[in-house]
Amino acid sequence: MSAPWLHIIGIGEDGLEGLTPASRAVIEAAEVIVGGARHHVLAANPGAETLSWPSPFDALIDELKARRGKRVVVLATGDPLWFSVGARLGRYFTADEITFHPQVSAFQLAAARMGWSMADLETLTVHGRPVEQMIAFIQPDVRLLILTTGEETPLQIAKFLTERGFGQSRMTVLAAMGGADEARFDGLAQSWGHEVPAFNTLAVECIAAPDAALLPRVPGLPDEVFSHDGTMTKREVRAATLAKLIPMRGGVLWDVGTGCGSVAVEWLRAARYSKAIGIEPRADRRTMAAQNALALGVPSLRLVDGMVPGALHGLEPPDAIFIGGGLSVETFEACWAALRPLGRLVANAVTLESQATLIALHDTHGGDLVQISISRAEGLGPLTGWKPLRPVVQWSLIKR
Repeated sequence: MSAPWLHIIGIGEDGLEGLTPASRAVIEAAEVIVGGARHHVLAANPGAETLSWPSPFDALIDELKARRGKRVVVLATGDPLWFSVGARLGRYFTADEITFHPQVSAFQLAAARMGWSMADLETLTVHGRPVEQMIAFIQPDVRLLILTTGEETPLQIAKFLTERGFGQSRMTVLAAMGGADEARFDGLAQSWGHEVPAFNTLAVECIAAPDAALLPRVPGLPDEVFSHDGTMTKREVRAATLAKLIPMRGGVLWDVGTGCGSVAVEWLRAARYSKAIGIEPRADRRTMAAQNALALGVPSLRLVDGMVPGALHGLEPPDAIFIGGGLSVETFEACWAALRPLGRLVANAVTLESQATLIALHDTHGGDLVQISISRAEGLGPLTGWKPLRPVVQWSLIKR
């Protein structure tokens, strides 16, 4: 087995001085060094070819492949396998080609500065990603460490917190940790006004007001937090639907007939790094779904215009499929054929015609068939009575 030629080295604000002797020796012997402008300053090697991050970033893969066999170093901030370049490069090069050199991460440094236990907080990145994705993590007494995307990010996050009744949350921006220019900025979300360096890490201690919005990560968000036109999977049925879909880390959901996107949004909130694709032929409903995804902290929801089966062509194979609209035998067959092994399919039906279709499919394919009946207490004159919702027939099965 040949020696690895590609070294991914984590580096901090203390530059070469903070590296192990082995990592320093690799940089000093490198023929090619890849990194950002600050990385090249921190770890200068006059004898090496220097490359900056290309745009688009994926062009880096071809740049590295063209130099296969040379002594190549890629510099990353902190731990290269924690929200950094290392994981991406690991998908394109074999393990025997790469050596990783971890450094103390920004999260570890920030936790040490704050005196927080790493086991008792959430670590997030919005670096180069939509800032709105942090919204899903706003909950009482939760501590967040966030890699930001620029000097404006803390103010954006302060606004999200304040709008949701968490204006008293304590925020701390930490910049240049471990270096001579290390700086710290403290304040409350509702009055945040600091001008901070562009490259920073944000610590947030979420503090809820008595009227704060309480939105759980588990399925079953209130119907009123979604923009919709009346046609949506209601709260109690939605929770039961997600339980059968079984959200998992990195899992892919197809939401067929997504409507306002309530099921897809809850899938994304329930499991980190999951994906969801909503198929919806109506433009107004796709707009609502996009608005709901953004407002509820899952801007990664992908929306596709079209009808099944044509709209399914070329989509990433799913781990779960929900059929909430456009149910037919043809729709089921196209979805079932695309579903991965151990994939979960759930279909809900309200009309007698669609319920008959589910019963026939259950007779042929098995699975679980249940009827869900929900009643909600409402005013009945001066008293209170039960108002039933339309019963929903739900069919679910796992692909074995």
